[in-house]
Amino acid sequence: MIKIVLADDHKLFAKGIASLLEEEEDFQVIATFENGLDLVSFVENNPYDLILTDINMPGLDGVGVIQAVKVKKPKSKIIVLSMYDDEHLFKKCQKLGASAYILKDADPDELIYTIREVMENTHVMNFQKVLFQSDDVYYGDSFKEKFKLTKRELQILKMIIDGKINKDIAEELHLSPLTVESHRKKIHKKLGVSSVIELVRMAMDMNL
Repeated sequence: MIKIVLADDHKLFAKGIASLLEEEEDFQVIATFENGLDLVSFVENNPYDLILTDINMPGLDGVGVIQAVKVKKPKSKIIVLSMYDDEHLFKKCQKLGASAYILKDADPDELIYTIREVMENTHVMNFQKVLFQSDDVYYGDSFKEKFKLTKRELQILKMIIDGKINKDIAEELHLSPLTVESHRKKIHKKLGVSSVIELVRMAMDMNL
């Protein structure tokens, strides 16, 4: 059983994350807090496996949580949940010893997958690939007039064109195969195609 401690000052978000995690048979959210100070106090005196922390919180923010926890328990696994797609911030969290930095608008199964990766590996994850999961719309030159693809969808589309299958894409991008399949379906729908052959032909015709 993976014992998880969660801190986020938005009650509805925290409740939703806790419910999502506890759908997994081997996940247990043992405590939820609205600020970093209470979280730090709890983990100093109780056993746990993983900390999920927001960045902006009253009393002690997520950066402060990482610093405080790592001083007394340097081997702690900490995942930052953030609404900020900010390279400076995620590098700061990485430097302080966080295991991963994931955006709050990431697919739920990406969070699950990230937690499992962190628990199975002793080294810090590839932050670059975990961070940039936001669904900011990407307007490629060739697609500008007809399609609106997210950064992630464009990235996966190019990998499909290169002949990569879901498993390979998932491993390279640190996503779950289910997430990759979900993105593929969205790409097919946006481009109005029903097969990989049609998808590749259209992309090639538009010089992607």
